[in-house]
Amino acid sequence: MNDATMENLYLPATADSPEVDFRFDAHELTLKGESYPENAAAFYGSIMRQLNDYLAGCDESTTIKVDIALIYFNSSSTKMLFAFFEALNSAAERGVHVVLNWHYDPEDDTIGDFGSELRDDFSALEFRDLPTAS
Repeated sequence: MNDATMENLYLPATADSPEVDFRFDAHELTLKGESYPENAAAFYGSIMRQLNDYLAGCDESTTIKVDIALIYFNSSSTKMLFAFFEALNSAAERGVHVVLNWHYDPEDDTIGDFGSELRDDFSALEFRDLPTAS
């Protein structure tokens, strides 16, 4: 993979969108914060395009570390997050090693349950359940 052609992606968190820190050169992808942008498809559209371009250049020698630490997301963000995990799962099915670190407050059943659903739905990912201290 030619990492030099893939520019890293950083978007600071806003009141309604998460911090996006995709360090393609280090194979580290992070989403952190809250996600309820007015137009989730528009917000995540360019992120997904860059992710798909990056994943197209990954192979069996690549290990990708994904850290998700979302404390809230709305239903339209959920659809986009599923597309995100589907892309990662497809890469894992073709041999890319994808480690998904799911950070959540153990008292937040909604986020914890969503993580369990991800583990079940995207079985090619190496899922790590990581409850955080409250």
